[in-house]
Amino acid sequence: MDPRAVSERGPVQNTTTVDRKSDRELVVSRTINGPARIVFEAWTRPELLERWWTPKSFPISLLSCETDVRVGGRYRLVFGYEGSTMEFFGRYLEVTPHSRLVWTNDEGDGGETITTVTFEEADGRTLLVVHDLYPSKEALDGAIASGSTSGMPEALAQLDELVLGLGASAGES
Repeated sequence: MDPRAVSERGPVQNTTTVDRKSDRELVVSRTINGPARIVFEAWTRPELLERWWTPKSFPISLLSCETDVRVGGRYRLVFGYEGSTMEFFGRYLEVTPHSRLVWTNDEGDGGETITTVTFEEADGRTLLVVHDLYPSKEALDGAIASGSTSGMPEALAQLDELVLGLGASAGES
């Protein structure tokens, strides 16, 4: 990536949309200022995921991030909150480098949520779409009520900033 192109873009000004598509589906979209290859790496490399996944305004920290990004591989995220820990884990169902990830969220009591993330590049930018399919209307209602979906816009803004910086670094080397 040409570092001049990155610096000329200035601050990240993309918006994130969050749409409830049905009783069980939540779709979050954002255009990220960087190529799909770098955006995909930010989703699959633990050392990068740790830098953007947790919204900075939330009183929560990512204590551990383990990913084995391959079909059948597993992931495990451990968060710290007010002296306790919460774990999120599952397995990868599809891994198509730079274009698609699909995984399960196995920690829920009422069945698993399936998350599909697509990466569509155009003109050096990537349209990122996160599609969550919950096992029931009640599971999605619960996720929204608990606030667990509210941090996604901030997290994706942090991802956008990270990718912009990674692209500039790659262009300079």
